[in-house]
Amino acid sequence: MSAQKILKTENIIKIYPDELLESALKKLSSSHDAAFVFDEKDNFLGVINPYYCVIKSSFPANTKVINCLFHPQKLKMSDTLVKVAEALINSKVHYLPIVDERDKFIGIISARRLLKFFLEDERFKIKINEVLKLKKRPLSIVKEDDSVAFVLKNFQKTHYSKLVVVDRDFKLKGLLSYFDLIYYLMMPKHKAHMGERNGVKINFYRQQVKNFMKTYVLTLTENDPLTKAIDLILDKKIGSVVIINEEKKPKQIVTTRDILSFFVKKEKEKLRFLPQFLKIRPFA
Repeated sequence: MSAQKILKTENIIKIYPDELLESALKKLSSSHDAAFVFDEKDNFLGVINPYYCVIKSSFPANTKVINCLFHPQKLKMSDTLVKVAEALINSKVHYLPIVDERDKFIGIISARRLLKFFLEDERFKIKINEVLKLKKRPLSIVKEDDSVAFVLKNFQKTHYSKLVVVDRDFKLKGLLSYFDLIYYLMMPKHKAHMGERNGVKINFYRQQVKNFMKTYVLTLTENDPLTKAIDLILDKKIGSVVIINEEKKPKQIVTTRDILSFFVKKEKEKLRFLPQFLKIRPFA
């Protein structure tokens, strides 16, 4: 099956080169989102993505879009879904352009459309635990009273896009993503303040995590079906589900990236074993 099956040509976020980065980012909702940039002749120029524009490159809010473009991998309609999944994983962007043989933009593919396709695949009718076994890194946890400065170092060290937030008893309190901090990170440092306390402005970097985290978190257990996690991600328009243990404490997190990686692994296993099934046997 090819990328043509999940091609999207409508409701694409389109912006123009002279727009400001701050304006473009307001049209997005996560670190993995993308706005597609076109010139006056409708030529595709590149994308605006929070990770590459702010997290990796630190462009200020008043930068023109044309000066902070990210040039993602362009896909063709004939590309396999494995190639699509690998491109989504490697780029850290969940929306990528599809072009024709003349390099003309014809639409996009999204991680969400690929996840919807997975729901019909028998290989995904397993327990979440099977996907957790493939994760090579431990869950990254921060406490609700940790400072923004502390969690920013954590983000830089782990390269995660979101962190699980707990209280002092390690009970789940919320999720903090880099995107939750992005508008403050674009501010000039001398303006990065949040309100006042006793007449003194409070520095953004000294603020506690609980002031920025999202408290609405969807949870499942490792014994729940993987399809249930996919359904939640699609239905609630989120990027991950926190996996909790018997004590309701966070144990791991299942992300869109994890599910895409599972698909790639299964497809490559199928290709590896395919030759032995196609082997021609001599007649008796």
